[in-house]
Amino acid sequence: MHIGIAGNIGCGKTTLTRMLASHYGWTPKYEAVTYNPYLEDYYKDIPRWSYNLETYFLAQRFKDVLEIAKSDEVIIQDRTLLEGVHIFVANNREQGNISERDYATYMELFNLMMSMVNPPDLLIYLRASVPHLVAGIQKRGRDYEQGISLEYLSGLNRHYEEWIGNYRGRLLTIDTDTLDFEHNPEDFESVTDKIDAELFGLFK
Repeated sequence: MHIGIAGNIGCGKTTLTRMLASHYGWTPKYEAVTYNPYLEDYYKDIPRWSYNLETYFLAQRFKDVLEIAKSDEVIIQDRTLLEGVHIFVANNREQGNISERDYATYMELFNLMMSMVNPPDLLIYLRASVPHLVAGIQKRGRDYEQGISLEYLSGLNRHYEEWIGNYRGRLLTIDTDTLDFEHNPEDFESVTDKIDAELFGLFK
């Protein structure tokens, strides 16, 4: 089974992926943010590096999905292949950071990849307001993220909501603004209760 965790920058995807993997005994698959050779350059000059960054992410996520498809384990993935195109590339195209030529090339690659893989069996979307995202970004303290604009985060949030509103797969949405699942056991239990109900039909 493939479970995807979706959500904007700083919403808590990696933390929840780690905690759910430990709780259920699932295998985590983390996004290779630290190793993306374009990431720091991207935040310094988004129009110059958008296509390079997103194409690199696309290739890495596609490899991850191919590995997941071969596995008999339950794998929980921190960010999905789908988000690259529907959120980040869409936002950069809208803001003029990706040319129409580069967008067409990216979409050709994406559509080819999607013809070979399946979407997650369950998508867990972590909904968060921009102030909540800013707090999460500041908390983890990655230098290259500190200059992210509120406009950029707001654009991503809007694209997330549009995408989730049209998503046709199995979906669980969790509003995170009032939750601290990392430090509050009751908040984490509320999350696992929702997942239990979705996957196993258990209601507490």
